Amino acid sequence: MTVTPLGIPRRMLEFTIDGEEARVPEGSTILDACRAAGKDIPTLCEGDTLRPKNACRVCVVEVEGARTLVPACSRKAEPGMEVHTDSERARHSRKVVLELLASSVDLSTTPRVAEWLKEYEAKPDRFGPDAARLNEEPKVDNDLYVRDYDKCILCYKCVDACGDQWQNTFAISVAGRGFDARIAVEHDAPLTDSACVYCGNCIEVCPTGALSFKSEFDMRAAGTWDESRQTETTTVCAYCGVGCNLTLHVQDNEIVKVTSPHDNPVTHGNLCIKGRFGYQHVQNRD
Repeated sequence: MTVTPLGIPRRMLEFTIDGEEARVPEGSTILDACRAAGKDIPTLCEGDTLRPKNACRVCVVEVEGARTLVPACSRKAEPGMEVHTDSERARHSRKVVLELLASSVDLSTTPRVAEWLKEYEAKPDRFGPDAARLNEEPKVDNDLYVRDYDKCILCYKCVDACGDQWQNTFAISVAGRGFDARIAVEHDAPLTDSACVYCGNCIEVCPTGALSFKSEFDMRAAGTWDESRQTETTTVCAYCGVGCNLTLHVQDNEIVKVTSPHDNPVTHGNLCIKGRFGYQHVQNRD
């Protein structure tokens, strides 16, 4: 018999989103309510397996009576609240944030950013060719994954996934101040000399491709990476008895990377080094 925990019932809150009535369980965020209502709110730093960090500010909305725009990913819904997701003020703020990000960071592998730049008529080029950029070569110091900080927006999701929210390895943190701020291991050493256990949970939550599988990085460099030709198959990891779910991404009959379903009650998107990177034996045809 399977026992399904129901949890404590939560009362429903009523408020309005863009003039329409909305009802969500107590404790829900404005972003939760917007998604339930079919509102497409852009967001980069928000992750469904992590606590909100309020770092990117792309999801800001206007709330009647609030002095400033509020981040929808973390602001809890309240009874009687009047939320405006598409006001001129909110749209202008998102436009400026997208312009600032796109002018200083390589967002070429960030899902949906090109669509948002067009939707909000953002013009990153208006800052000119002298806009400050990192211009660092990708760090390829191991055979499993690559760190390309030219694509990093400092959302801190990788730090949280490596730290007290999931892995508790604390191998990475933020180093430096201002524009010199970086995600780095202790003393900015090579990854192989750090406390990293290569679980790859940081890759799982990275929204921009700043962290990527070495296999994906190599295929993109060769021009062979094509997600439209990839299939996804979810299975169970066979390395131990925990029962972690794996999603195998396959292109041309080869596994190109492994992820894990975020809604799985065992893994919540997290894996160990064997589950995420130990798939080569499956396609050993010698």
